[in-house]
Amino acid sequence: MSLSLVVMKKIDIHNTQTCFVQLWLRLELTRQLFKARYKRYCLRHVLQAWFGTAATDDFIWEVCNCATLDEEPIYGYDTLPPPSLQPRVHREILRAIVQISLGLKMHQVKLSALDKAYSIAFPLSRPINVEKKKRTKKKNYVRQKTNIIDSLHFGRNDENELQN
Repeated sequence: MSLSLVVMKKIDIHNTQTCFVQLWLRLELTRQLFKARYKRYCLRHVLQAWFGTAATDDFIWEVCNCATLDEEPIYGYDTLPPPSLQPRVHREILRAIVQISLGLKMHQVKLSALDKAYSIAFPLSRPINVEKKKRTKKKNYVRQKTNIIDSLHFGRNDENELQN
């Protein structure tokens, strides 16, 4: 089966992890297809390859408007990096595609399932939210330690005040 047939199959989009795995893999296949055909790998061409005639200018504008990274919109003709190297841009693009296709609000798309699907689709790549998890564990450990010290310190002072 050639890459063009894989890309041209109808897309059934759902807000589930299995669908997100398929979208991540399809995104990589689309990138490889565009590279083989010397076509620019940008959001507009990806949407036109996936949705065909349903990818009107309004649909592409809505996806671009919803896909923002660090408060910066992603424009339709911007060249995209490979999904395995810079996954955050593509996570926002896939979130926006699911959001617009299903008519959901921004916070209704399951980002945790999207991140796990990335780890399944690209097992040799680094997971998306690794640093965030490490930071929260360290902060919680420091908070617990200071709470214990504070409770011991304040508990002794309360006992001393009661004895006097």
